[in-house]
Amino acid sequence: MAPDPLATIETEALLARMRPKLHRYCARMVGSVIDGEDVLQDALIKAMEALQSVTPVNTEGWLFRIAHNTALDFLRRRNRQEALHSAEEVEMIADQLDDVESRQIAATSLRTFMRLPVAQRSSVILMDVLGCSLAEVCDIMDFSLPAVKAALHRGRTQLREFAGEPDDVPQPGLSEADRTRLNAYVGHFNARDFDAIRAMIADDVRLELVNRTRLKGKAEVSNYFGNYSKNSDWHLVTGQVEGRPAILVFDPNKPAGRPKYFMLLDWSAGKLATIRDFRHAAYVIDGAECVVDRG
Repeated sequence: MAPDPLATIETEALLARMRPKLHRYCARMVGSVIDGEDVLQDALIKAMEALQSVTPVNTEGWLFRIAHNTALDFLRRRNRQEALHSAEEVEMIADQLDDVESRQIAATSLRTFMRLPVAQRSSVILMDVLGCSLAEVCDIMDFSLPAVKAALHRGRTQLREFAGEPDDVPQPGLSEADRTRLNAYVGHFNARDFDAIRAMIADDVRLELVNRTRLKGKAEVSNYFGNYSKNSDWHLVTGQVEGRPAILVFDPNKPAGRPKYFMLLDWSAGKLATIRDFRHAAYVIDGAECVVDRG
């Protein structure tokens, strides 16, 4: 049976509205806002393909189930899969947290969430970060109620223990090569010298304007720089996101604030080969560890 066009349109609109919330879940499941966006894109492709043959009753729960399974597939590919089901499914009470502890868990870093086993991580994120009910968590994870309660209890206990530990993991700085390339790009960009930037890019350069479009080749990508020249709501700064060389984009009127979004660049044979710009996916920076380069 062919899908209802109106239902499909409504579901696509729901996908757009839920994208930030789904990304928040995926990023915390895989421990990276960048990898989380990749997982989310895979999940949305699967959802759109599935809509050709199914009409979900609870669309939000269905989308979270797809995102959850896609995140698990990603973890398996990365060989970080941990035991999902506890051998002991004990009945534990899923206590309601007070407002202070709820805010503390919601602010937990992605690196700390990755220290939890998958089942504990998923149940805590779904219930304490995203506000799902126990029934919704059971449905998304395909777990029994006792198993979810056990995972939730253990995950919360672990996070309380982690909260007392010093966060002294050293952050590696940029290499001189990365700093030099990024500073040159940032300097030309902030000066609006886009001709100089065009001279830096490869003929077969690829651009992903995340959540908006993909472009390939110097001619197409040149239009991207032209669009930036028409706006003044950005100021670029060399830095890192999750330890990766990156360009942080700030509101020029709030230079001391947090970055609004970021860009990732890759180079090949001395030329700029790929650009990944999160201007239209600002939700990705939620929870990201961003560092301004002081070198």
